[in-house]
Amino acid sequence: MHKARRQEWHEDYTLPKLWAFYQPSKQAHGSFWFSWGTEQETAWRENYRLWMTFVNEYKNRGGRVTTGSDSGFIFQLYGFAYVRELELLREAGFHPLEVIRSATLYGAQALGMEKEIGSVEIGKLADFAIVDQNPLENFQVLYGTGAIKLMEDNTVQRVGGVKYTVKDGIVYDAKKLLADVKKIVDDEKAKAGFVLKQPGIEK
Repeated sequence: MHKARRQEWHEDYTLPKLWAFYQPSKQAHGSFWFSWGTEQETAWRENYRLWMTFVNEYKNRGGRVTTGSDSGFIFQLYGFAYVRELELLREAGFHPLEVIRSATLYGAQALGMEKEIGSVEIGKLADFAIVDQNPLENFQVLYGTGAIKLMEDNTVQRVGGVKYTVKDGIVYDAKKLLADVKKIVDDEKAKAGFVLKQPGIEK
């Protein structure tokens, strides 16, 4: 939970109202993590281990696994949580190409739209995410914020981040769209006098 709460994109891309919704609450759906400590983290890690074993074995036995995210809850931000799911499938034991297939062709098949989308073929809609790095080596380059990489000259640089999104053959500047989201968040923060911080603790 601590890792999810401290993800770097929250500061620039999480709206104040959504940040408030993420906080511990007995009334808000998905904010069930009050009194979340070492014991809960340990149990949750074991839950993930068992689930990942099942999902990977299901795939190995011919099951079709697709991707999708339930964003907007427990610090899972729209646009970023989806890439996290790709990472989780990789962690579960999927080969990187199997992860991509789950995110593309298998998703289209599950929707009954494999004749229109899901793979690069003549006659299908041109839907692409274009990035200047290889996501098969590191899915983190698909995050809007990219990934940190140590270069040959020992400098640390941020690489990746989707550059262009192509939807139905129309090209969108993904970096500009992300900047637009940041401006919306900045404007909302200014209106509310909001500063991103951890929940207040009574002393």
